[in-house]
Amino acid sequence: MKVAFVGKGGSGKTTLSSLFIRHLAGAALPVVAVDADINQHLGVALGLDEGTVIPALGDHLTEIKEYLRGTNPRISSAAAMVKTTPPGEGSRLLRVGGGDLFHRDLALELGPTLRLMVTGPFSDDDLGVACYHSKTGAVELYLNHLVDGEGEYVVVDMTAGADTFASGLFTRFDVMFLVAEPTRKGVSVYRQYVEYARDFDVTIKVVGNKVHDEQDLDYLRTEVGDDLLTWFGHSSAVRAIEQGRPGAHLEDAGIAALDLLRKTVDAHGKDWPKFQRQAAEFHVRNARSWANRATGEDLEAQLDPAFVIQG
Repeated sequence: MKVAFVGKGGSGKTTLSSLFIRHLAGAALPVVAVDADINQHLGVALGLDEGTVIPALGDHLTEIKEYLRGTNPRISSAAAMVKTTPPGEGSRLLRVGGGDLFHRDLALELGPTLRLMVTGPFSDDDLGVACYHSKTGAVELYLNHLVDGEGEYVVVDMTAGADTFASGLFTRFDVMFLVAEPTRKGVSVYRQYVEYARDFDVTIKVVGNKVHDEQDLDYLRTEVGDDLLTWFGHSSAVRAIEQGRPGAHLEDAGIAALDLLRKTVDAHGKDWPKFQRQAAEFHVRNARSWANRATGEDLEAQLDPAFVIQG
């Protein structure tokens, strides 16, 4: 299952996504963690040193495109492949933990069942000439070509705010966990997400964070209603984990909340026809709005109507 953690900056989405990733990996489940935040902190949240070097997906875009297009005759070159390009006959499909370019060469193994991939930070060289969407485009291509199976998890820590909606990336996830603090600013991003996703059958569940008392909980219940799935309060264990102190064990309430997140993901059935339909829809949108002009080709011709992803 493909899962995203989203929310406003400072809401704690990186902390909660790392806790969920640890929870899954601790149960010996196959997990691919992806840091797609402009501030790259997921690796540290998972216990890595600040200076750990991980290949950045954003630095290998041409290689990624060349690899994924494979022998697909509808894609003339890597230069004609954009972030929304879906797979077709001849494209290379990916499997969680497979021996492919992504999982073999562009991921860091953190445990027997856990790999970490990163988009890479927004660097000085990018200033004035690039946007961060060029880096998250690698994640969109990865998700478009990934055939994930039952009991496999891809957990993406997304960049803050509503940038997920800059392309069709928000439709690539089975479940989106929106981390919200019990404040007006905390729920404003939730309202944005619900509004943008309203017509696209996207599952959004709110995970409250920094909930101190019943008054905070009542506020979230009032503002987000039934979309509130669970919540996290103050945790000495989480603080210890964030400080890098060994031996911290999450309290029972936190473990129960993580169990609920997993049950929610597991209960959400895969809908491959919808996944392909939405990929095609957003590819057409991108082709008509900018990509045809940018590449000098009719990218709608990249769509392969006979191709079916088999999960």
